[in-house]
Amino acid sequence: METLTKASMAVCPFIKSSSTQALRQLSNTGGLTSQARHCPFMGAALTAKEQARLYSTKSVKRSATTSAKVATGTTSSSSYKLATPELSNAQVDLSNHELAFDFNGYLNDDLNKKRLDKSYRFFNNINRLAHEFPKAHRADEQDRVTVWCSNDYLGMGKNQQTLDEMKRVLDKYGSGAGGTRNIAGHNTHAIRLESELAALHKHEAALVFSSCFVCNDAVLSLFGQKIKDLVIFSDELNHASMIQGIRNSRARKHIFKHNNLQDLEEKLAQYPKSTPKLIAFESVYSMCGSIAPIEAICDLAEKYGALTFLDEVHAVGMYGPHGAGVAEHLDFEAHLKSGINHPDITTVMSRVDMVTGTLGKAFGTVGGYITGKANMIDWFRSYAPGFIFTTSLPPAIMAGSATSIRYQRSTLADRIAQQKNTRYVKNNMNALGLPVMPNPSHIVPVLIGNAGDAKRASDLLLNKYDIYVQAINFPTVPIGEERLRITPTPGHGPELCNHLIESVDSVFKELNLKRINDWAKIGGLCGVGQEHDMDEHIWTDEQLSLTDADLNPNVFNPEISPIGVSSGVPSVSPIY
Repeated sequence: METLTKASMAVCPFIKSSSTQALRQLSNTGGLTSQARHCPFMGAALTAKEQARLYSTKSVKRSATTSAKVATGTTSSSSYKLATPELSNAQVDLSNHELAFDFNGYLNDDLNKKRLDKSYRFFNNINRLAHEFPKAHRADEQDRVTVWCSNDYLGMGKNQQTLDEMKRVLDKYGSGAGGTRNIAGHNTHAIRLESELAALHKHEAALVFSSCFVCNDAVLSLFGQKIKDLVIFSDELNHASMIQGIRNSRARKHIFKHNNLQDLEEKLAQYPKSTPKLIAFESVYSMCGSIAPIEAICDLAEKYGALTFLDEVHAVGMYGPHGAGVAEHLDFEAHLKSGINHPDITTVMSRVDMVTGTLGKAFGTVGGYITGKANMIDWFRSYAPGFIFTTSLPPAIMAGSATSIRYQRSTLADRIAQQKNTRYVKNNMNALGLPVMPNPSHIVPVLIGNAGDAKRASDLLLNKYDIYVQAINFPTVPIGEERLRITPTPGHGPELCNHLIESVDSVFKELNLKRINDWAKIGGLCGVGQEHDMDEHIWTDEQLSLTDADLNPNVFNPEISPIGVSSGVPSVSPIY
């Protein structure tokens, strides 16, 4: 016990900062207990002890009273049993002074835990300027900063065509949808947007949700709840929305190692081919920038009779000749030549059963969606509570989203500029020994290694160098793998890139943060300072040399020809 006490005193920040004399004085005056209540551990222990004492006192009083009644014949032994809390659902006697549960204390204690472990999240006041992005201002409009961590990867939030269409529809149709699609009614903006999305991914149909978090949760939970004996196989780095959907599905699940095909196959092989299965994974993993082996996962899905659920949230708009994502990019040349038509070959994109994506990142608006076969989309529309009971996106948002998709499908310039800026930042940071986690995508994660330093680095970049890069900590990434997540856009030209690189280098010097060599000396982490097969950029040099003139001009127009006429897939209109 003495050893435990000494160890506890050594780690308690209050005791370490207080002298023995001060502690003795607090103990004599009763102030030590008062101070202890502010501690997330001692406070909880004291509260529990008090509640236990009160409950014990109450039980003794109740037992004595009931015993007296039994002895005098005013009650029976069966009544005594009913009065015992653990044996009855009878209403608890509230005539004494028992304390109610301390919700406020619990909340404060839980928040204090996050402050102590440095995972408490502080929101910065960042106001993106529509016509100057990536510039933004803080609380004071004259206090300008450069945003380096936005998921508006292509700067479409300021695209003039998108803004003009949203203004036009806003003036004509108002600010809101008026309710769910079922109650407020289907509308031309939803029809157009879903047709655009189905054409983008060359699937039969699409369904729009209020967000992709809602979409992933709704779809995955529906599968498990409706399909008996379904087994879901989920990549260990999947997004929280997919994890939530799988939990809500109540289906049997297996978590396979990140992008590990051998581990996935071993788990699939445990079940007969007749057992319904679903493999859930992402194309681009947003916190580390890794890219899934989509084609190989499709091979395993076909071999073992599984559906494929591919989240392309961080890839739509960014990859492929038309911005459909990594699945399109894997058959780049075929899709480049065929335009919106289906290539004459089976493609990776055509082999994927479901694609979910977002309108809130590279397309610059808000909302989520899923594409797939018409009967599957109709099934989601008919059964998924996350769609049925959620207010529809406003008409202006849907109209702006459709315009944004059409714009990106008709140009390569933004995707190529973004990739070139990303390469420039990665190459120059690596040359300075800055610990960029290696990956083949557009994400630039800079490893820090603890929450406190990540927050200090973020604050220093913002307050000293006018650069906004938010620190990423638990639960978004594991404890000990905290990082800065940098996302260049087409608008981050050489001047801004050089300022970022120099500033991050200065921050690492000022805070004495680990560089690549430092990580290598302790065995490395997250690919930094470790031997690995260097991931090739998914965009090749040849692809980066293309221009918009190389795109096939047969652009789909949903207002002239509904999907199916120009793309060769069944019309989705009967769904509605």
